[in-house]
Amino acid sequence: MTIIWSERYRDHDTGSHPERPARIDALQQALEHAGVFARHYIVAPEPVAEADLELAHHSSLIEGVRHVARTGGGWIDPDTYVSPASYEVALLAAGGASAAVDAALAGRPSFALVRPPGHHAEPARAMGFCLFNNVAVAVERARRDRGLGRVAIVDWDVHHGNGTQAIYWDDPETLFVSLHQYPFYPGTGAEHERGGAGAEGTTLNIPLPAGTGDDVYQRAFEELVLPALGDFTPELLVVSAGFDAHVDDPLANMRVTTEGFRWMARAIAEAARELCAGRLALVLEGGYNLQSLSECVVAVIEEISGAYRNGASQ
Repeated sequence: MTIIWSERYRDHDTGSHPERPARIDALQQALEHAGVFARHYIVAPEPVAEADLELAHHSSLIEGVRHVARTGGGWIDPDTYVSPASYEVALLAAGGASAAVDAALAGRPSFALVRPPGHHAEPARAMGFCLFNNVAVAVERARRDRGLGRVAIVDWDVHHGNGTQAIYWDDPETLFVSLHQYPFYPGTGAEHERGGAGAEGTTLNIPLPAGTGDDVYQRAFEELVLPALGDFTPELLVVSAGFDAHVDDPLANMRVTTEGFRWMARAIAEAARELCAGRLALVLEGGYNLQSLSECVVAVIEEISGAYRNGASQ
């Protein structure tokens, strides 16, 4: 499995904010302890160009984030902080997602362990800890440069991926599926939100009540997520992989266990094998308990790499 990794993601310095550099420190320690760096192919990402960001975002947003960073940093909303290095690190985060997509299109399952996260970033608005939408930038770069067509994005972060939904609301070539706590931040993600007039049905929201655990997530996958993927038949499957639905996460109220995330990883790997020749890329989103975040990332890497070794993809 290809792991996209850079210690430079620490440089997005948010202080004591939940989305903090210590997330990278904890992941590095866990990955080293588990032998992930020794057993897998590690890729150092390159930053995207500003023109690449414009594939998913308005120039006003790009210029705004760049300006805040270059003038010393500051809060751009009550949840989202920009440090002097954050603009450059955000370019690298989008580059990490792009490297994961490139690896997947070459037949290698991949996981981009990036920060800042991206799924709340809308075309003209940074919010919810997110500056730019890493997944959307990566997908659109691959469409421009690689001729990529139909893409399915599954978002299992505990918060609804409002930014990804907004970017692809009118796009019939992109299936967006989100499982999330509801009602909850950011307030979007109701079941009736199904896509724009020309793309109705290519947005699938699965709102779940606080306290939902492994059994309901598994049933949602089996009854809703996997059938939707099968009907859509994507060329590439991308996961916005947040781990804040974990029972130990401090920012939400779900009860998914590490084994629950392991099960979802196996299901996603099997779907990629069956539907798109194993082309699978994961991109890190949330997860704010350092221990559970680290455990889940290692478990997902182990599960997906094991599935591919056992024949999920050639």
